[in-house]
Amino acid sequence: MPAEDLRQWLDKVDQIGELRTIDNAHWKLEIGAITTINWRRSPCRALLFDHIPGYPSGYRVLTSSLSSPGRLGLALGLSPRLSKRELIQEVRQRWAEWDKTQSKYGITPVKSGPVLENVMSGNGVDLERFPVPLWHEEDGGRYIATGSAVVTQDPDTGATNIGTYRAMLHDKKTVSYHISMGKHARLHLDKYHAAGKPCPMAISVGHHPLFMIAGSLPLPVGAEYNLIGAIRGEGVGVIKEEVTGLPVPADSEIVLAGFSPPGRLEKEGPFGEWVGYYVSGAQDRPVLEVERVYFRNSPVIYGAPPGRSPSDASYQQFVLRAALLHNQLEQCGVPDIRGVWLNEAGGREFVIVSIKQRYAGHAKQTATLASQLAMGGGFMGRWTVVVDEDIDPTDTNDVLWAMCTRVDPVKDIDIIRRCWSSSVDPIIHQPSKSAFNSRAIVDACKPFEWMNEFPPAVKVSEELTREVEAKWGRLL
Repeated sequence: MPAEDLRQWLDKVDQIGELRTIDNAHWKLEIGAITTINWRRSPCRALLFDHIPGYPSGYRVLTSSLSSPGRLGLALGLSPRLSKRELIQEVRQRWAEWDKTQSKYGITPVKSGPVLENVMSGNGVDLERFPVPLWHEEDGGRYIATGSAVVTQDPDTGATNIGTYRAMLHDKKTVSYHISMGKHARLHLDKYHAAGKPCPMAISVGHHPLFMIAGSLPLPVGAEYNLIGAIRGEGVGVIKEEVTGLPVPADSEIVLAGFSPPGRLEKEGPFGEWVGYYVSGAQDRPVLEVERVYFRNSPVIYGAPPGRSPSDASYQQFVLRAALLHNQLEQCGVPDIRGVWLNEAGGREFVIVSIKQRYAGHAKQTATLASQLAMGGGFMGRWTVVVDEDIDPTDTNDVLWAMCTRVDPVKDIDIIRRCWSSSVDPIIHQPSKSAFNSRAIVDACKPFEWMNEFPPAVKVSEELTREVEAKWGRLL
């Protein structure tokens, strides 16, 4: 089972040697810079910042939480010793079970929980009490919510949504936030505002990693608490927040609760986006007027700042989306999928699928579907590459070798135009009234018509590999 709360999960991460505590890093840029440098290191450790100048000891910030197979495996209740490809396969198999059983789980109302250890209310609310980082040098402010779990409810159906959205500290009692059009929380917000009513909202800014995982996936409306419960094997303990009535995780580290009024906008941004650029600049955004803050003793802010990929929250996205895209392709009837990966540098913008070719058009069919499915390149995708079964889709060099030796660009690359994109797509000249982009689908497989005549690859056979490793492995 996954750890019950963030602290128990951190203890397990420490036990496998993947947690580093860093003292005295400043909230202004140093925490963000150390985090960014850490992404580029191998191994990339989880970082827990403490003794942050200007703040009490024990007021901490966590980053790089899920940037390894071991830590992601622990968050999902799986073995921390799985390789990248093994983890994807394990998630694929477990997902069917989680999906089937999630209706049995959901929220379990409780009267109390660790998040109630401290409460700030009314004029006593002071968000500046927490060591909120200035993550990037050109950011427009300090972002308290990056790996957040934003709780909202549909005013018509009562369905509860958890989404991961960003929020910038505006003053002691206010944050301005950004939720893209079409996201479930945005639909809830728009319904309230259209009726002239303030939208109740609660933002957890510290919690078990499962909340960010669920909040960042394109799940059906109201499915997040159920998915978390299915993975844990038990309902999620929630308290009914007094001001808004929203169900919030009882073991959260910090929860901000209040209302987003219609008509009030404040500047938000610029912010270093997940595409690796400052795209949208400073814009007028809705605000949350915070009326209540709940927090644990020695609270932890769950930081997952985006940036040029691979970034803080991207690794878990690559693994989970790869597993779910594999399942989606099989559900669409595509046979013999041997592996799926979203390249670390591009994510959903560079999708790779490995297949065993079975019929003419198999590779093109696979590429076209993968470029449009939600877990693949459906939203803001760019490149979709299909390779043969002898190519490891998680190995960039392997994939590029296939592209360089098995692709004739004039006949193996196709372009699909006017696909779903976003205002944060850096290739779209702003301002723009529409957000279209194109997809390149690349057949990097051996030509189907004569693949059995294709020149044999230079390699060391499995039998010879075993013999050499048995004799010389100690030196290698």
